[in-house]
Amino acid sequence: MGRLFGTDGARGVAITELTCELAMNIGRAAAIVLTKHKTAGTKAKILIGKDTRISSDILEAALISGIMSVGADAVTLGVVPTPAVAYLVTHEHADAGVMISASHNSVEYNGIKLFASTGFKLPDEVENEIEALILDNPDAVRLRNGTDVGRVSVLADAAELYAAHLAEAADIGNTGLHILADCANGSASATARMLFDRLGVKCDIMNAEPDGCNINENCGSTHIDRLCERVRAGGYDLGVAFDGDADRCLASDENGNIVDGDRLIAIISDEMKRNGKLNKDTAVVTVMSNLGFHTYMKEHGITTVCTAVGDRYVLEEMLKRGYNIGGEQSGHIIFLDHATTGDGQLTAVKLISLLSRSGRKLSEYNAEFTDYPQLLLNVRITEDKKGLWDKNKAILAAIGEAETAMGTNGRILVRESGTEPLVRVMIEGKDAEQVEKYTNLIADAVRTELC
Repeated sequence: MGRLFGTDGARGVAITELTCELAMNIGRAAAIVLTKHKTAGTKAKILIGKDTRISSDILEAALISGIMSVGADAVTLGVVPTPAVAYLVTHEHADAGVMISASHNSVEYNGIKLFASTGFKLPDEVENEIEALILDNPDAVRLRNGTDVGRVSVLADAAELYAAHLAEAADIGNTGLHILADCANGSASATARMLFDRLGVKCDIMNAEPDGCNINENCGSTHIDRLCERVRAGGYDLGVAFDGDADRCLASDENGNIVDGDRLIAIISDEMKRNGKLNKDTAVVTVMSNLGFHTYMKEHGITTVCTAVGDRYVLEEMLKRGYNIGGEQSGHIIFLDHATTGDGQLTAVKLISLLSRSGRKLSEYNAEFTDYPQLLLNVRITEDKKGLWDKNKAILAAIGEAETAMGTNGRILVRESGTEPLVRVMIEGKDAEQVEKYTNLIADAVRTELC
């Protein structure tokens, strides 16, 4: 992990940590690094999308200033999902793309994610080059003047172009489904209605009235219980919940039971395998995936490959080995046949297509899984204690005690978040009481030592 960029771009409390000055410098450095091979005499074109946070407009202005000050043109997309930026970079033949969003985080946070001209997020070495230009060699940044400065323009139909692209991935059978979609008062608010109308699916929308302050607030994929309640009470066939920038999707079956990323990957992978579309009969997931997921996949003849936590690691493995589906339990799922990054609304399209053709209820698929008890606790730590959890004797002692007690009947995963000042403690095992006891034991040690 770099000094500015974590596992998913640069992120922090907007304006005080992720400052306007930093955003401007990221715009300058990214424009220089990502367009250094541009033909002399032609201006680079960089797309900028944003989510609905109150701070996104401020950071957008700073980024535009930075990009234009080094001679590149900025094209604003308005409020769009993160995967829309990834798609439109290639569709518009742009040189790079920027998304302003802190995804599933609360409103005080914001972030800057960068995409190459290929639509893929940047590899570590390119992010490191951008960081070095900002932090180590700012004098190398050449500012332009006169007619050499860049221009700013608006791609007015960005949301429509993206929705049309997603609709092309649909294979709808019976359109009698009635679904409920939770837009988290975020980016999906700008695209979900036009997408589902294109699919011809009856869809009610909730939490699609962003006011700059209510993104992810008791709604969306991070608070899916409310969607589940409404799906069950309202007689819907299913519900789908997105996060703030709509690169994640979780679902609810008609009975109000959660269908997480593991289950969505498994269900859709199995259908892809049946249709001969699952490359190498393999799906890529992270070490967070439940043991019940691995059991299901084995029973259905599908190989699973595990990576470290983070969609960038899933994508790296997919590209390296030629796999075409992968993702995370959190609902960040990548369909490489259609997209270069995780896409929550694309996941919804795939799920709706599957159910409309099969005639089965989502609860029937859901019932085929038996999950092991799993508990995840997120412990907020102070900024000055980042990077210290795995060097702390008390925390390591608590982990050792849990490992000894659980033996081969459990799995323990402790890691620091790449986007927030959090240490995540996850334990999975056969005994629910034991899982709860030792997850709390380790979490308490983290609180005592790092808070």
